[in-house]
Amino acid sequence: MQKLRITRLSLAVMCALPLAAGAQQGLQLKSQPTLMLIPPTPKEEVPLFIEADRLQGRQDQETEAAGGVRLRQRGQAVHADRLRYDKPSNEVQAEGNVRMELGSDLIEGARLQYNLQSDRGSMEQPSFTLRKPGEIEGQRQLFRDTDTRGTAERILFDGPSQYRAQNARYTSCGPGDDAWYLRAGDLAIDKDRDVGVAHGASIVFMEVPIFYSPYLSFSLHQGRKSGFITPHYGSTNTGGTEITVPYYWNIAPNRDYTLSPRVMTRRGVLANNEFRYLDPTYSGESLAEILPDDRARDGEQRWAYIVRHRQTLPNGWNGMLNLQRVSDDTYFTDLSTQITSTSQVLVPQEGTIGRVGNWADGAGSYGLSVMAQRWQTLQPDPLAPVTPPYNRLPQLTLNAGRQEVWHSDFDFYGQYVGFEHPTQVNGQRSVAYPSVSLPLQTPYAYVTPKLGVTVTNYSVSQNTAGYTNETRTLPVFSTDTGMVFERPTTFGGAPFLQTLEPRLYYVYIPYHDQSGIPVFDSAQQDINFTTIYSENQFSGWDRINDANQLTFGATSRFLGADNGAELVRVGLAQRYYFSTQRVTLPGEAPRTSNSSDLLAALSGNIAPHWTANAGWQYSTHVSQTQKFNIGTRYQPKPGSVFNASYRENITTPLRQTDISAQWPVFGGWTGLARWNYSLQENRLLEGLIGAEYNANCWALRVVAHRFAITTLQESTTFFLQLELNGISRIGSNPMDALRRNIGGYVRQDPRTPQEPR
Repeated sequence: MQKLRITRLSLAVMCALPLAAGAQQGLQLKSQPTLMLIPPTPKEEVPLFIEADRLQGRQDQETEAAGGVRLRQRGQAVHADRLRYDKPSNEVQAEGNVRMELGSDLIEGARLQYNLQSDRGSMEQPSFTLRKPGEIEGQRQLFRDTDTRGTAERILFDGPSQYRAQNARYTSCGPGDDAWYLRAGDLAIDKDRDVGVAHGASIVFMEVPIFYSPYLSFSLHQGRKSGFITPHYGSTNTGGTEITVPYYWNIAPNRDYTLSPRVMTRRGVLANNEFRYLDPTYSGESLAEILPDDRARDGEQRWAYIVRHRQTLPNGWNGMLNLQRVSDDTYFTDLSTQITSTSQVLVPQEGTIGRVGNWADGAGSYGLSVMAQRWQTLQPDPLAPVTPPYNRLPQLTLNAGRQEVWHSDFDFYGQYVGFEHPTQVNGQRSVAYPSVSLPLQTPYAYVTPKLGVTVTNYSVSQNTAGYTNETRTLPVFSTDTGMVFERPTTFGGAPFLQTLEPRLYYVYIPYHDQSGIPVFDSAQQDINFTTIYSENQFSGWDRINDANQLTFGATSRFLGADNGAELVRVGLAQRYYFSTQRVTLPGEAPRTSNSSDLLAALSGNIAPHWTANAGWQYSTHVSQTQKFNIGTRYQPKPGSVFNASYRENITTPLRQTDISAQWPVFGGWTGLARWNYSLQENRLLEGLIGAEYNANCWALRVVAHRFAITTLQESTTFFLQLELNGISRIGSNPMDALRRNIGGYVRQDPRTPQEPR
């Protein structure tokens, strides 16, 4: 056999190989179609190229190559010092500085045996770098934040995108950084499903084993997959030391279920079940918790459930169901670790069906809804009793509007409600409020007179409160007018456009004696920049104020001269009364002044990286501040934020300071803090202190959180979480507490250390 000795030679070989069909699996909780790629027929010849310093062999049998060998075939490449290719079996054997490229993956080792047709084989003493499926090739010299790497005694190729490493080390840290790694006797990687499975697995952090499991299944890029999720550890003063071991079942791309047993040393085991689903026409979630034997309450069984469902119905209709219930008054204060839950005292059970649409000619819109609503009222704090609200069984509401009806706009609001209460008067209320308005507008001014009439009918149950069936009819007249002035100006050498926008709002409603009407849902509205321009100072429909009043307000805005973006807004408003008040809520005295409190507000960007907002409510009748709040935020870059605010309310009374921050301190450490303190009660309402460290491929968070749950009770929770990029989060998750307590908080994500997630 004659040998060919050439400085460099390329050989092209045509091979009949079936190409594996690609597959994509959705990893988000949403409905998506399945994409099927049609593979080439087995008869299609795929070219194979071999380049080397020396080539020898027999045609259609074998090829031997040496010296800078490179074998290439659609999406695959093998580099080695020596290589032998057997064409009948499509088998490749290589040794000496072997480097194999499979798509964007890179595997290097001492020796390779690989079948190009079945994508099966093995490599000895490999090191490997695996990239996220679908990422762009061509930058193999860079280790990106979605890459993973490792070493092994041997790696087996078990088919397209299937690897199995024996006695392996696996990490997402960059080359030269082994801050953490997964050590496993057997590690299987399925890139099509984005799943890794390790047997005899240990997680080693800073050369210290911190976790062991005979079986560990994980998502390569933190996608959705079935299996046990890393346990959560924590501690609270109400539950003691806690550990939660969740099991996640990825039923389908649009359905999943999580079972999370929560072991509390002081109370027992609470089983948390969560099922979620999402389809094009419906979605929802169901949560159920049960603590069969609460040791802190003499073995009492405690439970809670939440069922939420949203449904799109034919012909533009939609529905919603929200059913919640707990076993006892202190369920949330005893068992929840979030202030948003511990402060919950009203638990709803409600369902709604509705439709929103436009008229056929496009000249208006309408909305119709039917709702049934019940409440479970909790009494967790004996010093702060909660008044149960009325149940609504049912409530029917119709909103409709048409424009350009004889050059006017026509609106209609209608509602029927059946009110039910265990201790108060029950009854039904019907409301009809048609109105017509005439908008007159120019580029710099507008005037909108409006005339309407409210008709309200009450049918009350037999009771001892003295209420009777009654129909109330009241005309309502209002006029809303305003102007807009503009001028160019400069501030700090920068050009701006300043506006001055005065506004007048007049309302007239005659007096009607309403003392014989029950109060189902009406209350005094808090005065602010929205309610001061409203017709009725009461919420709900059980009280409609007698009005002969004028509201005067003015707003000035500073806009960017180049883009028109609003930078700063300043506003003033006050209401003036031309008659004394006669309609009041039961037990409340009428006002004695001829004007409302004066409102003032400021908000916007007051300096580079600085935003501020302030509000002031001042009684000109008694010459005293009623409410005051001021707040500011400094955020020069994501991950660096400082917030400070103060608020005061004379009538409540209330005086609170609130300071929070997320700020880099040194060497990758970031400090976290919040201090919400009541000066009126000399009491901490909510406090948080902690730190997080970001080291590119891992992050550590240590947080202590304390908040008041009742007048006399407080809850303290400790969080410790180690996040290992690409494999797991170990410990208890403080993210909800951090986002809610620190405005502008940006997660320190180990995948992207300097950018917001």
